[in-house]
Amino acid sequence: MSAAEPQKKQTTQLTPPADATAPVRHPEAPAPGELLGAHYDRCFGCGGEQPHGLHLEARAGEGVRVSAEFTVKEAHQGAPGLAHGGVLTTALDETLGSLNWLLHAIAVTGRLETDFLRPVPVGTVLHLDAEVTAVHGRKIYSRAEGRIGGPDGPVAVRAQAVFIEVKVEHFIDNGRPEEIRAAMADPDQLRRARAFEVNP
Repeated sequence: MSAAEPQKKQTTQLTPPADATAPVRHPEAPAPGELLGAHYDRCFGCGGEQPHGLHLEARAGEGVRVSAEFTVKEAHQGAPGLAHGGVLTTALDETLGSLNWLLHAIAVTGRLETDFLRPVPVGTVLHLDAEVTAVHGRKIYSRAEGRIGGPDGPVAVRAQAVFIEVKVEHFIDNGRPEEIRAAMADPDQLRRARAFEVNP
């Protein structure tokens, strides 16, 4: 290939390869029903210190599943009175990222594909459910859906994703130094470790 020819981009496939394995819940994973809490207070998805964030709360489920709820507020609008599609994608991504706590894996989103099936009005509680479907090397395959009107209501959004397992150095090498230093200096050892557990 000459220097003038464009380089082909490699796309992460959402379908696990044939030799992928079933996910295994880590023996020290949070118990089913346990609230997972924010991994980082300033996270737009789950952090309590973001005034316009989603404040999404996820709970561990059975197997390698989590459930979560997110209330669409006025700050989350796209079209008048309706949730912005990017905000809904963030809610799905946050829920999918929470699955990594059940595997005790540090992982980042490699690819996420969202389908929008119904509009989600402001004031709606979006009920999210996510599960890991397969693992292959560093790749964690997962899917999620968000329902309106209750956990058994109609599906409004769904997503498939691949998360890539990384080392903590990924965050240290790429994050903004002042935030990294502040997180590393937190005297609460558990909160310090959790700040780097997921990057949805």
